[in-house]
Amino acid sequence: MASYPATWYALWFMVMFFGVTTWYLRNFSERVEATRLSALLGVVSMITLLLWTLIEF
Repeated sequence: MASYPATWYALWFMVMFFGVTTWYLRNFSERVEATRLSALLGVVSMITLLLWTLIEF
């Protein structure tokens, strides 16, 4: 089993956090700019996590 560094798990948490935040803002808010920002940060976090995982592990 691979052992991942703590920053990898922090990045994984960011992916989950921004996913839930985007869902919440889209369904229970009318703040379009905040929704877009949250979605963008989630996508950037996920791409970073994916590339790091494929390259490093």
